[in-house]
Amino acid sequence: MDELYLKDIPVKEMIRAAMEARKKAYAPYSHYQVGAALLTRELRIYTGCNIENAAYGPSICAERTAIVKAVSEGWRKWKAIAIVGGPLGEEISQYAFPCGVCRQVMQEFADPDEFVVIVAKSQEDYKINRLKDLLPEGFGPENVAGSSEGRN
Repeated sequence: MDELYLKDIPVKEMIRAAMEARKKAYAPYSHYQVGAALLTRELRIYTGCNIENAAYGPSICAERTAIVKAVSEGWRKWKAIAIVGGPLGEEISQYAFPCGVCRQVMQEFADPDEFVVIVAKSQEDYKINRLKDLLPEGFGPENVAGSSEGRN
């Protein structure tokens, strides 16, 4: 990843915010807690945690919780997202990559060539990818004929 591009992204602050959000996760079924921190282009951070439901389908991932919070407040231009996750009651020991649905929702609003996805075990141990690398050949607003919505 180009260090110049990352200079405006507070990676460690985002990871810390995602770790705090993870503590609020409601995961009584999977016992897998996830936290996410979404950075807008205006450098505002929106956090989210996974929220499960006994029917499973209505459950929502941490990434989409953060995205929904940002969009519902009018923020639709983003730079990056940090994601942390792991089993309830355990230290984070694995990278928690976003699921396919979350990747698709990210592509709805973010330029896959520029949007940064940070997955972390700690503020010192993390990986950085661009969305295009996690969602190759993704389907976005530009694929829908006549669409003027989506990425602004």
